[in-house]
Amino acid sequence: MSTLKAAIIGCGSIAEKRHIPEYAANKQVEIVAVCDIVGERAEKMASQYGAKAYTDYNEIMQLADVDVVSVCLPNNLHAPVSIAALQAGKHVLCEKPMATSKEEAEAMIEAARVSGKTLMIAHNQRFVASHRKAKEILDGGKLGKIYSFKTTFGHPGPEAWSVDGADSWFFNKEQAFIGAMGDLGVHKSDLMRYLLGEFSEVGAFIETNAKQNTDVDDNAVCILRTESGIIGTLAASWAYTAGSGDNSTIIYGENGTLKLEADPEYSLIEEYRTGEVIKHQLGKIQTNDEGGQTTTHVIDHFVESILKQKAPLITGEEGYKSLQVILGALESQETKQIISLKQQVTAQ
Repeated sequence: MSTLKAAIIGCGSIAEKRHIPEYAANKQVEIVAVCDIVGERAEKMASQYGAKAYTDYNEIMQLADVDVVSVCLPNNLHAPVSIAALQAGKHVLCEKPMATSKEEAEAMIEAARVSGKTLMIAHNQRFVASHRKAKEILDGGKLGKIYSFKTTFGHPGPEAWSVDGADSWFFNKEQAFIGAMGDLGVHKSDLMRYLLGEFSEVGAFIETNAKQNTDVDDNAVCILRTESGIIGTLAASWAYTAGSGDNSTIIYGENGTLKLEADPEYSLIEEYRTGEVIKHQLGKIQTNDEGGQTTTHVIDHFVESILKQKAPLITGEEGYKSLQVILGALESQETKQIISLKQQVTAQ
């Protein structure tokens, strides 16, 4: 198969700014269908990219010439639409968080297994140049034993980013299920698992204190312990009101410290006890406001995985493990207890 035919379900901001243009830029993909419940949005994207517009995602499932589907919908639709696409014989790239429950995530994984099709979750932080370089340094042992970390993902909120602004589904609990923790926190749980290994415990304080007329969380701070004993904090927030926000990570080790996306000029800084400092300019991390000047590399990796018939970096199982951290944080907030994350994915 030389060219994959793609359909994008949901034509909101993540599709318009990321999925659709990145498919269009990939020479091994042809966009044949776009779908949105708001017909004008679908028509706009269809005319811009030479595709056909649909308003009912069920019609996409019936299209025999569609090989891959991107699910760019509100969180509560991620699982049902992904499962329908997998059962229809399509490869699926699903936005994060992959699902709203353990049961939904497991059903998605099972649907991928039964269909034999690729399921990838669109966690883009693993593809950021500074994060990949940090992974190389950590795996090489240069930092020695890792002691602690702090990671943050915060910005002013979805109002300026979402196509519907303050009326966005992001603020509707029925559609979103979870707020900043699902929008931003799950990205960082995935990144830290990638860098440091699996988490065994989580505790959390989660609040809705910055946004009006919503009952989804907009501020969260989690404490985490890895299976190897590394402890640290993860913050997710829609309350960082100045500038473009904070997407930084700092890792503290026996021999020194790594600072990722914590400096405006250097995307990775290595600082060692010996006094040695190494500064890396590795290209800027993608943000929501640079107008498509960067790529997330998510689409290219998804396409390559399918064409080369190899598992993607973020499989359904990986997406579920990152979601588990967030579900555990919610449970911690509700029970006021530290939550064990040692439950395993039961779908094989």
